[in-house]
Formats: sequence, C-alpha cells, structure tokens
Amino acid sequence: MASAQEYRKMSVKDLNEELINLRREQFNLRMQKATGELARHTEHNRVRKAIARVKTVLGEKQRSAGE
Repeated sequence: MASAQEYRKMSVKDLNEELINLRREQFNLRMQKATGELARHTEHNRVRKAIARVKTVLGEKQRSAGE
C-alpha cells in the first residue's frame, strides 16, 4: 500500500484509477467476509484507510488547482 507522500506524486488520473482498484478490492473483501472466506480481517481496514488517503490527496489537489 502506498503512503500519502507517494499518492501526492501521482497524477489525478492515476489517483482515480487507484481509487477504482481499491473500491474493487474493498468489494471483494466484503464478499469474502460475507461468505466466511476472509482469512485476514485486517485487510478490510487496510483498504479502507488507503481509500481515505487517496480521497484526501484528491481533495488537496482539487483545492490547490482552484486557488
């Protein structure tokens, strides 16, 4: 998982693609949890926090572009 500093180096297009991939992964983990196949329960938290990081960086980029 990338850190916020690594996300800040990415373009907006790359960040949006990363967000889509993370959302897909989150959905898959949610389905695994529902069927009892999820082996590591911490994975869901990891993905959730990564989504928050990407959204934060996207917001920062939007605000800086608006100024």
